[in-house]
This record gives sequence, structure tokens and C-alpha cells, in this order.
Amino acid sequence: MILRSRTVVTPSGTRAATIHIESGRIDRVGEHGEGADVDYGDLVVMPGLVDSHVHVNEPGRTDWEGFESATRAAAAGGVTTLVDMPLNSIPPTTSVEALLTKAEAMEGKCWIDVGLWGGAVPGNARELHAMLDHGALGFKCFLADSGAPEFEHLDSDGLRDALNALAGTNAPLLVHAELPEKLRFIDGDPRSYRLYLASRPPEAEDAAIELLSAECAASGARAHVVHLSSAGGLEILRRARDARVPLTAETTPHYLHFEAESIPDGAPAFKCAPPIREHANREALWRGVHEGLLSAIVSDHSPCPPELKRLSKGDVAHAWGGIASLQFGLPVIWSERRLTLEQIAELMCNGPARVAGLQDRKGSIAPGLDADFVIFDPQGRFAITPEMIQHRHKVTPYAGEELRGVVKTTWLRGRKVWEDEKPIGTATGKWIRR
Repeated sequence: MILRSRTVVTPSGTRAATIHIESGRIDRVGEHGEGADVDYGDLVVMPGLVDSHVHVNEPGRTDWEGFESATRAAAAGGVTTLVDMPLNSIPPTTSVEALLTKAEAMEGKCWIDVGLWGGAVPGNARELHAMLDHGALGFKCFLADSGAPEFEHLDSDGLRDALNALAGTNAPLLVHAELPEKLRFIDGDPRSYRLYLASRPPEAEDAAIELLSAECAASGARAHVVHLSSAGGLEILRRARDARVPLTAETTPHYLHFEAESIPDGAPAFKCAPPIREHANREALWRGVHEGLLSAIVSDHSPCPPELKRLSKGDVAHAWGGIASLQFGLPVIWSERRLTLEQIAELMCNGPARVAGLQDRKGSIAPGLDADFVIFDPQGRFAITPEMIQHRHKVTPYAGEELRGVVKTTWLRGRKVWEDEKPIGTATGKWIRR
């Protein structure tokens, strides 16, 4: 199979080119004048997106989301690889047995390729190596209450134990960085977004990232801050980078798109943890993106049944915190008009692949890598309507927004899996092991 376009996004820049596919992988990138089986004209051919932060919730909470619906939504959004988080499923992925249970649960259901993060919880540091041997790509932990009672958070000693266990493996420890002693209970109107925002101040994130940076430097293990929302953490990341501490961080489309001043009270669809912060914070996050302090933009897709969002009462205080957005990350970021196609490919394709240790297989249009592509119309526009949403539930703060950029076709390992607003063929996604 040979694809052709006048706009192919490669690691060396965007150019007119052909892509030669052999046995599901990219054989070579050739000149545009060579013959092609499929000619995409001026449409953009980008690497398939890699989303290294997705809560699929299967098994155990499949009424929240599941592998079939999540991966179908991913394919609709140009995502060709996702990495599933270890919590919100039952059992949580904190042992070899649970890892294999989750792998069995995904069989035959995935429209795209899926990797699995394990979980680091109190008392399981000795299990981490065995989970790596069985295919886990790395581990996720919380430094504050996760919201899932079966997935407990680590204190500073537990964090140190997990990092020491992973030293020398090159597998990352992903950290939800908020310190519980910095979080506040504020009594008042449960519909108030301002009260919720004040209950999770930026100091909780900044102090956690400071702790993580110190422990990361002491252990030498890789660590990665997930869903950075506080721009105050950027200076800590800058110092860590300059000191060659192996600490990286990601942010999400919702922190770069929304701002607290525009969120009305009684709108739990916007609730997540850490919270969406103010305009000035958002602008500082964008500066961090352009400075290269953030290595990935990923969804943190964290859905739940509508009743847990307490939409009818507008109860922000007691709603489940999480934003469903897996399908819409690429057009949300493109609509901001702040990044080139090459920058988006680095932050939403290659960057997340590197976080997960998959950069030799995923995230770039280069010889030897999987033939995963998204065919993207950068001039197209669309409005998000409930009937187009492929996630299990239709609740998302992006509902009704008009976005710029349309995913036309998604290719996985040399085969179309999404085209003309519907899945193509059968679910042939694989478990991508370490």
C-alpha cells in the first residue's frame, strides 16, 4: 500500500511525500511524484495520535466506559494508540493477576492498539518488576485520595519505595501530584465552581511536584507528572530539566482550552482534579508548552455515568471529577491556533509515545514504525453534538462547541479503522506490551 499527500507531517518537517507500507509498518517515505494507491491531495497525513492517559474502566466499571466504546471514540478522533490507567477498573491493575485480567477483558474489543499502565499503591513495590515483565509500560500513583477506595494513595515513604523499585528499569512512575495536606474543605454552595477551585489550590500541586523532583533526583528513576494544571509547577520542571533530573510532565486540552472565569456555577461537566484554573494560569501553561517544559498533551479521559455527574442538581461539590474528551483532543488543540502541525505531532503523537516507551513503534511517520495515520482536514469545521459522540456517555464540557479541523480517516497498522464518521471493518487492536 502506498499513500500520497502534499502535506505529510514527518519528523524532519511537513512536505509532499508518499508513504510506502509493508506488513503493517512504514517501509519508507518517498517523493510525491512516485505512484500511489491512495492520493489524499492536500489533506494532512499525520502520525496517529498516542494518548497515554485514558481511563477505560473495564472490567468492573464498564457502565462508565469500556474498551469497545473508548477505542471506537479514539479512532474517531485520530488516536491509534492509548494507554489505559490502572484505577476505576475492578480489580485495579496493581498486580500481575489484575494486569492479565484486564488484558483478557480487552480481547477482541479494541479498534486501536492499547497499552496498560500498572498501579503503584501502598505495599506493592515488590510487585512492580513482575508487572513490567508481564507487559506493563510503567506505573501510576496518587499522592492524594484517588476517589477510588480500592486504589489508595502513596505517602512520601511509599513514593520513595516505588521510585527506588523502578530505578534502572527506564519505566516511568506517573504521579497525580497534589499533596493532601494542602487541599482544603470549604463549606458553602455545592453548585459553586469558585469554591471547588479554592478547595484545590495550586500550592497543592506545586508542593507535590517539588517533593517528586527531589525524590526523582535521589533515586534516578524516571517520573512523570500527569495532567499538570498549575503553572507554578513549570519553574520546578525547568530547574529539574537544567539539573538533568529525569522528570517530565504533561497537560491536557481542557487546561489549555477552558478557563475558570468562563465556567458557570452548577456545571459539573467541567469538574476535574486538579481543577481548570484561571485565564492567567492557562496563558502561562501555553508558555510552558512553547518552551518545551511539557512533553505531551493527552486527554485524561475520565468518564462516568451521567447520574454521577449530578447534572440535574448542578452539584459540583459532590459530582465525580473527570472530563470525557478522548474523541476531540486534536481539533480542540488545533482550534486554539497556537501550534503548527509539526508541534502537534510532537506533543500529541511522539511525546506521549516517548512517555510510554513506545517511540520505536508509534508516534512518527518514519521507516520501521507502525503505519498508524490520521487523515486530517485542517480547514474543516464541525459542532459537537450528542449523536456524534462515540464515548459510552454523552456528557462532556465540549458539547455544543464549534471546532476547527476534522478527522477524515484513521489508519492502524496499514488498515483503515475509521472513515466517513463510522468504524471500518472489525476491531483488530492489539495489546502493546513493554
